[in-house]
Amino acid sequence: MAVFTLREPTSFEQDIKKSRFLALAAPVDSASQALAFFQAKGVPDATHNCWAYKIGSEYRFNDDGEPGGTAGRPILQAIEGQDCDRVAVLVIRWFGGVKLGTGGLVRAYGGVAAQCLRLADKQELIPMAALRCRCSFADLALVQSRFDSFGVQVQDEQFDAEGVRWLLNLPLGHQADFQQAFINMTRGQGECEPVEQA
Repeated sequence: MAVFTLREPTSFEQDIKKSRFLALAAPVDSASQALAFFQAKGVPDATHNCWAYKIGSEYRFNDDGEPGGTAGRPILQAIEGQDCDRVAVLVIRWFGGVKLGTGGLVRAYGGVAAQCLRLADKQELIPMAALRCRCSFADLALVQSRFDSFGVQVQDEQFDAEGVRWLLNLPLGHQADFQQAFINMTRGQGECEPVEQA
């Protein structure tokens, strides 16, 4: 199943029974980045600033004074329902005098968050693999010429007397094929090993 993050921050606003709801969503890489986004975009004089974020298996949500389970969790469910990851969503509410009830709150927060994510410009999150590779100067140009076809990104490049050492990132789905191609291109003389992820 494909999973997506946002290319850029996005927003969506809706009035529901006289309350104004503003959803703000942004791509994030860490919990601290998500919390900084909520801190920066929250409106102190709004009635509620409710939020959720999801980064891989890590997630958190906050009802900010709304009845438990009526705001933060529906926002998180909207993130998951839109197949999003590495995303933070803040929904700001200005109370308009009409109570929505728990069901109404769940629908309002979840619905505004989901619509905000539906409208967002998304990109697929592709699982990446890291490889540590070494080859001689003689094979350098040939190996480099194949990087684009495997989607390889050079993270680090160091030269020594024997040749070059690379730290490479590439889509996980291309890892085995690239390693085989690397062995063939270097006639078994090069080294190309996965980096153990911490």
